[in-house]
Order: sequence, then structure tokens, then C-alpha cells
Amino acid sequence: MTQPPKPSSPAAAPEGVAPRPRLTSEALLKGAPAVEIEHAGQRYLLRVTRENKLILTK
Repeated sequence: MTQPPKPSSPAAAPEGVAPRPRLTSEALLKGAPAVEIEHAGQRYLLRVTRENKLILTK
């Protein structure tokens, strides 16, 4: 089994721009295979595929 690539160091944010927050998929999913995300009154599904990739669908 191969190890996932380590995240690279974030590039420095341009002056006056706050760096964007970074969350792990584990923190979002909390062990579940999928989570629902609400955005602008719409519901999205973020799920992990059998190939361990993330898919976001409406």
C-alpha cells in the first residue's frame, strides 16, 4: 500500500491577503464515507470513492 503524498508547504499569501484555511478530509468526514454540505441554500454531497478520491455533487 502506498502512502499518500505529503502536502506541500503553502505558498506565502500576497500581502494583505489572509491564507486560506486548510482542513484534512478526515476532519471533514469524521470517519463517514460521505457528508452533506449546505451552501447558499443548496445541498451538496462530498463523498470518498473506492479509489480514495473525493467527489462533490449537487
